[in-house]
Amino acid sequence: MNNLPKIVSRGKKRVGRGYGSGKGGHTSGRGQKGQKTRGSVNVMFEGVKVRKSLLHRVPMHRGKSKNKPRQKPVTVKLGELNKLKDGDKVNVESLIKAGILDRRDAVRGVKIVSGGKLEKKLTVEVDMSERVRSQVEKL
Repeated sequence: MNNLPKIVSRGKKRVGRGYGSGKGGHTSGRGQKGQKTRGSVNVMFEGVKVRKSLLHRVPMHRGKSKNKPRQKPVTVKLGELNKLKDGDKVNVESLIKAGILDRRDAVRGVKIVSGGKLEKKLTVEVDMSERVRSQVEKL
């Protein structure tokens, strides 16, 4: 236990505290002359130029996008409509009650797409693809 080597930890060099600090006393790692040696410079500061500064080049949308991508509606497969009762109306509320659709997704809209077979007669009040429309009209 007593023969372990002694670990010496040094603190970091303190800048700008004279020559004894170990990191320069005169310039303290800031170079020779100039604006950056004397004090802090704002990140947005670009000298004297006014017209072509970054603030003038970037449009002031502040997070608002004019071309927001349109959210696609939630797709529900035709086979999932078999969870509903025979003769029911297929709308957003009935799909939520049946557990086919989540309430948070209903905001985006609903579209019924092909996938599976429909075995019940239903009145559909939401958007559907052409293939689904022909299958629903057959029943």
